[in-house]
Order: sequence, then C-alpha cells, then structure tokens
Amino acid sequence: MVLGKDAACGAGLKVLDVSPGVDVLPATAPMLPLALDSPGMSPQLSGKTARVTVPVKGGEQASFDAVTAELQVNGEGKAPLLCVTGVHDIASGDLSMPGKVVPKK
Repeated sequence: MVLGKDAACGAGLKVLDVSPGVDVLPATAPMLPLALDSPGMSPQLSGKTARVTVPVKGGEQASFDAVTAELQVNGEGKAPLLCVTGVHDIASGDLSMPGKVVPKK
C-alpha cells in the first residue's frame, strides 16, 4: 500500500486515496478508492533483507520503506478511508525510504 500524511489519522498517516479511472492501478487492485494491492505478493525474508517482486512498469525511480502498523477503516466511508492508527516498527527506523526498485534482469 502507499501511505501519505494525514493529520486526521491517529499516527498521522493514511493509505492514499485514488480516483478510479484517473489513477493508474494494477488489474488486481481491490476496486476500492485506495492505493492498496497485494494478491500474489510473497515477500522473501532473509536476515535484514526483504525481497518483494512487484509486476509494475515504470517504477524504477520509486523508493520505499517497510512498516508494520495498525490500520482502521472509516466505517462511514468518508475520507480518510483507511488510517494508520499505530506504528509498531519501521525498517529504516525513520521512514527515510531507503528501499530502491531494481528492474528484473
């Protein structure tokens, strides 16, 4: 999922809202107005390394971080729809986004 800042959420982060038909989403997206998708994603963990294969073209410039967090859905369907209410751990320690997308060779 893609997170963005939102002071209305307990931890100051939310899953980004998207506009279906406007924002480019993978075919496996769950048809919700959120940047959320994970079918078939199986992270491979080895020590302090996590490898995730993501079939997305044009993402070579993207950076990322890994976060374990609690999420809460707004039951009324109002924005923000999916808030981060608690953060347990951040891989980088500071959300510095050190992960880099590496094209498959």
